[in-house]
Amino acid sequence: MIHQVDNYKIMQSFSLENIPDLNTAVLGSLELFHKVRLPDININYNRPLVVGSGNAEITGRIVFRDKDAVFASESSFEEKLKSIKEIDGVVIISASGGKHAPIIARRSIKYKKPIILITNNSKAEAKKLVDNCFVYPKQREPYTYNTSSYLGMILGKTKENPEVIYDFIQSEINKINLNILGNYDKYFLIIPAEFEILKRMFQIKFIELFGRRIARDVETIEYMKHASTVVPSNELFISFGVDNKFWGKKENRTYIPLPKNSDYGTVIAIGYYVIGKIQKSQHPWFKENLVNYVKNASKIFNSKVEAIVE
Repeated sequence: MIHQVDNYKIMQSFSLENIPDLNTAVLGSLELFHKVRLPDININYNRPLVVGSGNAEITGRIVFRDKDAVFASESSFEEKLKSIKEIDGVVIISASGGKHAPIIARRSIKYKKPIILITNNSKAEAKKLVDNCFVYPKQREPYTYNTSSYLGMILGKTKENPEVIYDFIQSEINKINLNILGNYDKYFLIIPAEFEILKRMFQIKFIELFGRRIARDVETIEYMKHASTVVPSNELFISFGVDNKFWGKKENRTYIPLPKNSDYGTVIAIGYYVIGKIQKSQHPWFKENLVNYVKNASKIFNSKVEAIVE
């Protein structure tokens, strides 16, 4: 049970000199969601166009996977609006409601479709351009961590209990010897087939935290049967809720359990938690480079991108 909110307090008070690792942010998010209500998203579009960038696009695919929806990124959404006449509304998913979100909204307006924004920012730049807005709670985090933002939207859909996820991490994941993570600089994550859509989400997190300093691959247990390991290397195979009997030497395999009947929010939280433990075991490249990165990103987007998202 969540009796304290130590991780959430850390997230509310850290500075650029003591940026926490991703695993701390995951626990802080679960502590937050234990206390607050997550909005229900009700839309009456028959064929919505769901648009997001990076992890927001994947979040849209999860949240609206039971809809007859069309999914697109910031690069492809306008082509979808031009070519698919059945689209009767646009849903923009953006944690900040800035950067690409206002551009997507302005371009969507000319197609005379109603627009909904799903965000974590009550003062989002795109908010004034849309017909309706759902604002989800978030915790204070380093730029790109996005544990609370997209995880909250997904838990709002799946109705998974954040306390149950938190307790599982504390009781089951923390008893695993994860000290071995620091012995490697290459990782292969294996996930259950039904969560294939999460492959890209985990890949993006590796890219954000490590760039090309750390090698990584993410595949489902079914895809592993294909030619993904023709060339062997000294990498750690981390399997989430699936038994890896074939890939990598036995000493290069680690099993991460998942609760029975896990849904997307649970798998994301546990996956991010383990990636945070990898971050903790490696050189702090992300922390060293974050400030310079957001300076350049501010120029690219022509708007202020903060290193710490309040």
